[in-house]
Amino acid sequence: PLYRYIGGVNTYVMPVPMMNIINGGSHSDAPIAFQEFMIRPVGAPSFREGLRMGAEVFHALKKVLHDRGLSTAVGDEGGFAPALAGTEDALDSIMAAIRAAGYEPGRDVKIGMDCASSEFYKDGVYDYTIFEGEKGRKRTADEQIAYLEELITKYPIDSIEDGMSENDWEGWKKLTARIGDRCQLVGDDLFVTNVEFLSKGIAEGCANSILIKVNQIGSLSETLDAIEMAHRHGYTTVTSHRSGETEDATIADIAVATNSGQIKTGSLSRSDRMAKYNQLLRIEEELGARAVYGYKRVK
Repeated sequence: PLYRYIGGVNTYVMPVPMMNIINGGSHSDAPIAFQEFMIRPVGAPSFREGLRMGAEVFHALKKVLHDRGLSTAVGDEGGFAPALAGTEDALDSIMAAIRAAGYEPGRDVKIGMDCASSEFYKDGVYDYTIFEGEKGRKRTADEQIAYLEELITKYPIDSIEDGMSENDWEGWKKLTARIGDRCQLVGDDLFVTNVEFLSKGIAEGCANSILIKVNQIGSLSETLDAIEMAHRHGYTTVTSHRSGETEDATIADIAVATNSGQIKTGSLSRSDRMAKYNQLLRIEEELGARAVYGYKRVK
């Protein structure tokens, strides 16, 4: 199988799925600046149980939104894109869905966010009005950091992607110093799966994790180089899909082959997203008792 071919014999870590269940930002019409709100079923004993937990929360969220008269149509990545009131409303809805599915937020299921803050960073200011209209705030880098810290204190958020803009290296450094010890800070736009940007980030103390998009850097060799460099320097990795996807499930094998421990491949709907989850189920079945659910290793 492909994961063996790429990773050799010591590949048995099944990734924790990071499931994008509410879309905001440029992926939705909702007045929310942040692009993705994800659930991470970290309390599951195995990948298949994690997937089941995620599916249950996803369907519980559908009911939460439906009961409020909000849209339950899905966006590009299979998550809902309802007209919620703002960031906290999205997070509160997810908390309600986790509880409704019978799980405990923070123990069984944690929350991840992709702020995609480069999308609303203008002239040194994080301008939330671009997506949130007049209700949105304009925040300096320090205020942005304080806001993110406030959110991870109030909610069980253990992963934030692109919390600062790709051009705000100084802000990234401050954010990492402030909350990097208690939250995974994933660089996507910051690193673009590129070893040159990653080595700069490592040298400057920016972020503590990298998002891996195979078709962004363009070759499998460069992808594997980036993952190896990250792991060597104590950074975690998140193997990721793209907003526009196909049925191809190669990234499922890559996640297992590299002991990545985490995969971000959309929500629990749309066949282009499900293809990856189904491939991971097949891999876990093949590994049998040797399979380790990745979160234990990531932490």
